[in-house]
Amino acid sequence: MQSVVQDNRFPPCPQDFNLAAHVLAATDRAPDKIALAVLRLSGAERWSYRRLKQAILGCATGLQQAGLQKGDRLLMRVGNTVEFPVAYLAAIAVGIVPIPTSSQLTTSEVQLLVDMTDPAAFLHDGETACPASRPIIRTARMEDWYGAPPAAFDFGDPDRLAYIIFTSGTSGKPRAVCHAHRAIWARGMMLDGWYGLAETDRLMHAGAFNWTYTMGTGLLDPWTLGATALIPAKDVSHAQLPLLLKRHDATIFAATPGVYRAFLKSNTPSLPKLRHGLSAGEKLPAAIRDAWQNATGTPVFEAFGMSECSTFISTAPGMPQVAPESLGWPQPGRRVAILGKDGPVPVGTSGIIAVHRSNPGMMLGYLDQPEETASRFQDNWFLTGDTGELTENKDILYHGRADDMMNAGGFRVSPLEVEATLLSHPDIQDVGVTNIEIKPDTRIIAAFYVADAEIDTDTLSRFVASQLARYKQPRLYRRLASLPRNANNKLLRRALPDHGTE
Repeated sequence: MQSVVQDNRFPPCPQDFNLAAHVLAATDRAPDKIALAVLRLSGAERWSYRRLKQAILGCATGLQQAGLQKGDRLLMRVGNTVEFPVAYLAAIAVGIVPIPTSSQLTTSEVQLLVDMTDPAAFLHDGETACPASRPIIRTARMEDWYGAPPAAFDFGDPDRLAYIIFTSGTSGKPRAVCHAHRAIWARGMMLDGWYGLAETDRLMHAGAFNWTYTMGTGLLDPWTLGATALIPAKDVSHAQLPLLLKRHDATIFAATPGVYRAFLKSNTPSLPKLRHGLSAGEKLPAAIRDAWQNATGTPVFEAFGMSECSTFISTAPGMPQVAPESLGWPQPGRRVAILGKDGPVPVGTSGIIAVHRSNPGMMLGYLDQPEETASRFQDNWFLTGDTGELTENKDILYHGRADDMMNAGGFRVSPLEVEATLLSHPDIQDVGVTNIEIKPDTRIIAAFYVADAEIDTDTLSRFVASQLARYKQPRLYRRLASLPRNANNKLLRRALPDHGTE
């Protein structure tokens, strides 16, 4: 049997469609319900659905009055404040194409993105780094726009361009990913297939607004369903998250594995309203999953996806438990396969995880890069670059990034397996594993770890030897103050060899 899962249970996207209108449709059902609470230790800034929709459509009018027209691109240089999602949806509402960017980028890094996307203007908060190479619209003007006459939604073909985001993928170079209005429709498959989200839920996400994980899971999806989104203010630390979860009666918590790791270093109070956690961004180590369960009494459900197509494989409430190395099941409505060079491989065989081109969450393509776009497809399957295998139970075991796989004496070794073993050591707080070249044509497995004190190498070697085959064991251990991670806390394995010992 071939490693292909096809599920056609999800209805097609309506043909006259607008992403922002879809997200805000719940306003008509409960206009006075709290849609968003930006949380601080001293209180919260609360937005009702009525206020949110009015601000978004008023801001859409303001963007038009500022000179932007349908089809123009607006590059966003806005920090983790409520102006970010308001402006994002305002632009999409009237056919302006927002381009979210990380607030941590330098001026020269932003200019590189400008050269790639040719925006008509910048939306700038006055604080983030921003070149002067395009007209600038200040977010300070937005508060006046909120009371403006509401703009009309621009409905049309769900396949038309809605927004552009950036991903570095495996190349390390930013690529502009173009998404259609239908991308939000595809996210409906996650509501039961991952979140277990209900209209009564209060979902807290610990990421920055500019990241698609936060925008989708933390804001757009709860709003689409009519739930309440809880977002910590930008000055809230990970150590303060447990208190906010309890104080604001969060029922679902969403974060990356790195945030879970930092969270668990704090004293976790009783969280009687919390039902479960959600994790995405990178594979969740079993040690963190177990520690969260022990600390909160709730499970964590994990999802796998990419900037090019959002998440499409996950565990979910009500589904059977899976092995720690499993990603879960393709969500209802998804078409997923495990591919070899000649197409789908037999069940139980490792290959590249792929999702079908027909997925409504699939990107339109990389901006002005048709050859690069075509290179990511094998026939009608989008190649994720991650390896896995489909089991007889139809869940998918994760074997890691194809380009992260290490070669040890002719054997292929996943860094995830070695990292999971080292994370079970009581003194290791964080770890990253890769192979490094020590001399021409000679590579060894190296482990870079974070701990309060240096751990004797012989002690680590004996610990690993009791759990891993000889060819999987690191030959080098280095203690670091911290591991290299990107703005979204994802481990940067390629940067590990550049780190010296303390």
